[in-house]
Amino acid sequence: MGSVLQQHLAKRRQGVAAGIYSVCSAHPWVIRAAAEQAAADGSLLLVEATSNQVNQFGGYTGMRPVEFRGFVLEHAKAAGVGAERLILGGDHLGPNPWRALPSAEAMARAATMVAEYVRAGFAKIHLDASMACGDDTAPLSDEVVAERTVQLCKAAEDACIGREGPGYVIGTEVPVPGGATHSVHEMEATSVAAAAHTLAVHKRSFEEQGLRDVWPRVMALVVQPGVEFDHDAVVAYDRKKASALVEWLRAQPEEIVFEAHSTDYQLPSAYVELVEDGFAILKVGPALTFAMREALDALEDMELQLIPEEQQSHLGYVIEETMLREPKEWLPYYAGGAAAQKLLRRYSYSDRVRYYWHRPEIAAAMERLISNLSSVAIPESMMSRYLPTQYLRLREKEIAGDAVSLVVDKVRDVLRTYAAACGAG
Repeated sequence: MGSVLQQHLAKRRQGVAAGIYSVCSAHPWVIRAAAEQAAADGSLLLVEATSNQVNQFGGYTGMRPVEFRGFVLEHAKAAGVGAERLILGGDHLGPNPWRALPSAEAMARAATMVAEYVRAGFAKIHLDASMACGDDTAPLSDEVVAERTVQLCKAAEDACIGREGPGYVIGTEVPVPGGATHSVHEMEATSVAAAAHTLAVHKRSFEEQGLRDVWPRVMALVVQPGVEFDHDAVVAYDRKKASALVEWLRAQPEEIVFEAHSTDYQLPSAYVELVEDGFAILKVGPALTFAMREALDALEDMELQLIPEEQQSHLGYVIEETMLREPKEWLPYYAGGAAAQKLLRRYSYSDRVRYYWHRPEIAAAMERLISNLSSVAIPESMMSRYLPTQYLRLREKEIAGDAVSLVVDKVRDVLRTYAAACGAG
């Protein structure tokens, strides 16, 4: 399937602004939304798991790579997306989950993880050795990153003997997963000199370490196009800032594209420009669960008016109480006083609440909310107030009216924008 993605991206050589969005989430409703969007568009479906979400120890989802594959396949099949159109990716595969350990130990674990992803059939592998480990001096040089990238690549190649090898993504200017943790008002694009040096150092390292034949499967380079988001602001794409980088890419003899991270929350026109400019792989994650949370907030507001108080889910209260009791996933990221942190827990663009949806008490409250709203008829006029876009689609009989379908369609609103920019829909 790595070749399928490369073939799709190779259309750019014929002047077609081909791109693809990458869904970075492990929530079932988000995966369902992505599968339904791909089915509607007749497009490829690219879903990625991160090294923190899914690894040989289960990650925070509790899933190993083969289990994540089965989970996504189930949703793809339910939506009518065949296995031939599904591409599974591994994002930030490297020592990140174990970066507090000495580099040798962290890299050994990372190599085991990468091999397990490849054996499970993941066809797009982001080799990310850019972070410093416990005994490193930060920042790492491109040469050290390239050396470690090759170490991970060898583990991947050893794991795919007898089958088609995956496509690889490399790079050293890798943004913080999930968005910036501090206020960001400006963001410079990667310089041509930095991109050229990174590519040259990696290519040389591949060739010197016996991976010359593998290099053509390096499909993308992670660079910074000048986009980012923090808790309550988005740095918009300015193609003028990236113009030199774009021209450099167009002059490259190899079929390689840029992969852009942290593209969440951009305006629709920005996605079109990004794809036209060679940022052909667009990563999206927090914006999807952010939309899901907005839909659940709307449903809970309707529940307050339709269901007796003693039967209500109190989902918002359960989320807040759980996050306060277990602050590990948000406290290091949300500064300020108690009032500011309360707002950020609910409304930050970084959407740290996405790490809590699987908590048993929150999952139970969500189930109660969905069950409650399934037991009553939601007035159309009420839905018009809280979910106006879904209300119109329901009136036009484009979607079902059950609560989960409303949430899924709200998530698809984000994906529709990406799909339009990538040439689908």
